[in-house]
Amino acid sequence: MATSSFRILIVDDYEPWRRVISWLLRGYPEWEIVGEAADGMEAVRKAEELQPDVILLDIGLPKLHGIEVANSVRRIVPQAKMLFVSVNLCPEVVQGALKTGAHGYIVKSDAAKELLDAMRAVLSGRRFVGARFAEHDFVNSRNN
Repeated sequence: MATSSFRILIVDDYEPWRRVISWLLRGYPEWEIVGEAADGMEAVRKAEELQPDVILLDIGLPKLHGIEVANSVRRIVPQAKMLFVSVNLCPEVVQGALKTGAHGYIVKSDAAKELLDAMRAVLSGRRFVGARFAEHDFVNSRNN
């Protein structure tokens, strides 16, 4: 992966969290943050405009819910891989997020220890679901 550059769009309504994610990823020159969005409508516009390789996406967004964003992005930027990074711990929400075709889901409070592994998995085309969901079977949650 080090020889390629991957373009990343960060979508979260909380600006300090976007800064944290940027800080976690900035040490990896092969990962380029090409944009940020603070709401769902802006996320869809920026995804279409920027054509990112990966979208880090929150569930609870203003103007358009994260799952709706993922469904829209899947149609307009089908090659983009989506990784949900959310505070939501509900297994049904995780399953719904993965049914959009997203490649992964981690909880924000686990991001410090899981984000880098999740990014690597997603970029290589594998699914990554955070360790706190280990007892759940999300294998059939992909809707591609």
